Amino acid sequence: MIPPSVAIYFHPRIITIALLGFSSGLPLALTSATLGFWLAEAGVSLKEIAIFGLVATPYTLKFLWAPLMDAAPIPILHKLLGRRRSWLIVSQCVLMASIIFLGLSNPAEAPWWMALAALMVAFSSASQDIVIDAYRVEILKPEQYGAGAAAIIFGYRMGMIAAGAGALFFSKYYGWEFTYFVMAALVLVGMATVLINKEPEIVHEQTKARQHGVVPWLYHAVVMPFGDFMRRKYWLGILLFILLYKLSDAFMGVMASPFYVKIGFDKADIATIVKVYGVIATILGGFIGGSMVLRLGMVRSLWICGLAQMLTNLMFTAQAAIGPDTGFLTLTITLENLSGGMGGAAFVAFMSRLCNVQFTATQYALLSSFASFGRTWLSAPAGWFAEVMGWPLFFAFSTVLGVPGLICLWWLSRKIDIENSGR
Repeated sequence: MIPPSVAIYFHPRIITIALLGFSSGLPLALTSATLGFWLAEAGVSLKEIAIFGLVATPYTLKFLWAPLMDAAPIPILHKLLGRRRSWLIVSQCVLMASIIFLGLSNPAEAPWWMALAALMVAFSSASQDIVIDAYRVEILKPEQYGAGAAAIIFGYRMGMIAAGAGALFFSKYYGWEFTYFVMAALVLVGMATVLINKEPEIVHEQTKARQHGVVPWLYHAVVMPFGDFMRRKYWLGILLFILLYKLSDAFMGVMASPFYVKIGFDKADIATIVKVYGVIATILGGFIGGSMVLRLGMVRSLWICGLAQMLTNLMFTAQAAIGPDTGFLTLTITLENLSGGMGGAAFVAFMSRLCNVQFTATQYALLSSFASFGRTWLSAPAGWFAEVMGWPLFFAFSTVLGVPGLICLWWLSRKIDIENSGR
């Protein structure tokens, strides 16, 4: 007999979340790593390639237009598909068109037009993510949040592989334009998933407020989601925890690639170990983390995963002492990505449980944007610390950075009911 912690991954709703995760992960590489290969092949300067990194800005600002997607209906489509599914279909159609536009761009002759196309892909992708996150929270039961988090991580990674390694393979034989057309066609996976499944059966207060005029609707759409969250006890402590929980991972991760190069690893070894074993370990870690949330509860899972993702940073300290040993690097990457996947699943489940289903899209967008802000800005000085401290001490220091997040978790678990927060 299959244990419940394993059987839950075969639930139709969990499979739905995995397929939507694929659609969510697909666009990211198309505007980052894969696009970088294309730009480099076309002879675009390194300075201009670096500027292209700014096209990811919509992912950190998506909470600004989340209230619109949370509350506003799309005429005609709203009646046919419902609020969540209609917004998903529209964002996916725009995403598909944007990827095609990007594929038709010429980086050598008109890099700024390509930058605009990449920005359109990022914006429509971030918009899709807003609705996918809301849809995931609303169709799942609280006890399914852990498995749902693991499923979204699995699908997301598969989408990134398709748009990363898959796109590079196609481009070698068929060129970049055809490759991006193929990637645009893969968006149909998400569209088919949306059309096959049903709209969440939740009545939102914004729908009632809209019947009383524009001002009440705007109040419920824009003010209420943030006000509802800020009325929670210790909401600042919750935000601080979200800011700090993955800091140790993020701080170390920023310098991982330069570390591999500096201590003498071959590019082929890095590609094989990091991109193959690392991805497999992350996916496996996601499933383990999701099962832990179901079996052990939210608090204990966050503790175990938080300690694991913090302490595995010490493997890099050992790696710095050992040098370019591929066997030990395989062990290091496996353990680090395994713990990162576990922590990611538990963390996503925690943020999902925080959301009030009346304002799911806005509140999850706010929480995920805040987490992204913390990973991006608090880890920005990592390069300076690595230069000053040297690799062994730097990775030891990154391990210590996991402590504040765990202190926040200890404090929150004494102040609020983390297991039953949100709904």
